[in-house]
Amino acid sequence: MKEFATWALDTAISRGATYAEVRVLDSRQRYISTKNGRTSQVRDSQSLGLGIRVISGGGWGFASTDALTHADVDRAAALAVEIARASSLTKKEDVCLVPEKKIVDHWAAPCRIDPFSVPVSSCLDLLLKIDAELRRAPGVTLAEGAMDFRRIEQLFLSSLGSEIYQLKTQTGAGYVATAFAGSEIQRRSYPNSFGGQYQTKGYELVDELRLLEHAPRVAEEAVALLKADQCPSGEKDIILDSSQLGLQIHESIGHPIELDRVLGTEANFAGMSFLTLDKLGKLKYASDIVNVVADATPAHGPGLGTFAYDDEGVPAQCTPIIKNGLFVGYLSSRETASSVGLQRSSGSMRAESWNRIPLIRMTNVSILPGTWKPEDLIADTDDGILMETNRSWSIDDRRYNFQFGTEIGWEIRGGKKTRMLKNPSYGGISTDFWNSCDGICGPDYWTLWGTPNCGKGQPMQTMGTGHGASPARFRKVQVGVAYPG
Repeated sequence: MKEFATWALDTAISRGATYAEVRVLDSRQRYISTKNGRTSQVRDSQSLGLGIRVISGGGWGFASTDALTHADVDRAAALAVEIARASSLTKKEDVCLVPEKKIVDHWAAPCRIDPFSVPVSSCLDLLLKIDAELRRAPGVTLAEGAMDFRRIEQLFLSSLGSEIYQLKTQTGAGYVATAFAGSEIQRRSYPNSFGGQYQTKGYELVDELRLLEHAPRVAEEAVALLKADQCPSGEKDIILDSSQLGLQIHESIGHPIELDRVLGTEANFAGMSFLTLDKLGKLKYASDIVNVVADATPAHGPGLGTFAYDDEGVPAQCTPIIKNGLFVGYLSSRETASSVGLQRSSGSMRAESWNRIPLIRMTNVSILPGTWKPEDLIADTDDGILMETNRSWSIDDRRYNFQFGTEIGWEIRGGKKTRMLKNPSYGGISTDFWNSCDGICGPDYWTLWGTPNCGKGQPMQTMGTGHGASPARFRKVQVGVAYPG
């Protein structure tokens, strides 16, 4: 790896680059899935290549190659410089980066059981046992399960003299039971929807999730939802489980704090942002009990947004985003930090692969735990709905007006959880919603969820992010907005 990266760096500098950085990335993925008692997919892929980003003439240039010969690497580096000079012809001003120190380091994320050492047959055996258990419930018409493993090895070299090696293993697993009746479809997922739970760790995650143990409940709830009462419409208190709150954070906090969206240099897939620069340090984003951080440090937990250094060689950091309800921070790069007068990048630049440029991406954007217990939060709620597991989401291109649907709801009357509700949904305005939060459960109920499929950029890059959350309550929220009865 180092030999390839050094070739590229030397060529870029000799061709006139004033700054250059090289990423050599070797990634492997294994995806295994089942569907109604049969193996659905078994995929194993590997990708090795090099990307080089440079500044020349005050403009950016980027090129990449998976032909790792001396001639091809030199050609890619020369092309990056040529592109930078061409882009500089249309620049409004020179690219300016906030300072960063030279770093030489080696980091590997904890991984107790290498998932690629676990036989495919063993993975399929577990998935098929879960499948059988799901379909044991009369009324379940579709059972699907999957495991997804990734190993990402990366070397970063820059003209600052930095040399950073990182190795990460990511594991994901989950399943869903679907029940059809007439024209109605209901489903329940575990441990989360859209692929399940993902973290930066090894196969030990699969063991921790106790997947087979939860299958009977998941199947029974999917069927019961067909006969459940429709979620009512109106204004009610709601309690969101931690996985749904994680997605709420992703859409109504995570995306709008990306500084490239704020500055208008990025708008693909998630739009821009209502968090204009004049709101920093002034906007009452949430109630006083809400504290949100963007934390990429390993100490925060094994999230998909956990690393030691970002793809600009900036160390992982914990950046306060909301402090006692006040909006106090953005996700930034070395360039955007410079453009708004920040002293340092927040270390949130990442690229999906060796053939993509780094973009500002969410790290682990998490709400810090409070002090409540879930049962006490329910007991303190007179008229509300507990909503669990995301089903759908929609939010405008400024990340301001939203509506979400969940797979299941439970009516709360007089401090007691009563009947099951189907098609629960809620909506609102981001700042109004977060200011209505008056109860957050404690650290014992806090989970760092993984979102493996966040899209951004053109061409699109799919990146994993993390969101830590405990169940929380929100007062006087409009419910029944997505699936009116």
